[in-house]
Amino acid sequence: MELMLAYDNSRNARITLDAVKEMFGPLHPNVTLVTVVEDVGSATSGADDLFNEQYADQKEGAEAAAAELVAAGFTATVMLAEGDARKMILRATEERHPDLLVLARHSHQPDSGPLGFLTQRIDALVQEFDHMTFGSVSAFLARRVKCPLLIIPTHEAAASIQAAE
Repeated sequence: MELMLAYDNSRNARITLDAVKEMFGPLHPNVTLVTVVEDVGSATSGADDLFNEQYADQKEGAEAAAAELVAAGFTATVMLAEGDARKMILRATEERHPDLLVLARHSHQPDSGPLGFLTQRIDALVQEFDHMTFGSVSAFLARRVKCPLLIIPTHEAAASIQAAE
């Protein structure tokens, strides 16, 4: 079985990684983790630094997730792409033909951190803009992807994570 997991190293992606291990562990599928670094859209050196930092973080997070899958008995590879996440994930499914694409349904709860309040406000604004213009990644893929799609809800798991902290 060939699984493709859209992975951005967020809290929701980590919840989805755990769900994949739990649901598909006995099958020991081959998993391709697809991580997409989106261009910041600026030609300044500061934007280049931000992109390079994001690229390194995404790569490191995806490689750590792949190592976690391998330790659990899966075969895992990482596919790193640059561009629009929706289009790059769609392209990856067209090139690799997985039996199933798995991704998180991103909630309106961003990763916690020292700037949590500000991050929540910015995230809400970006989410609203995305829905007005393009729709979410999962909605885009649900309309276009040719393989079955499994969208893992993360809102319940997020509440249990916060309770554990």
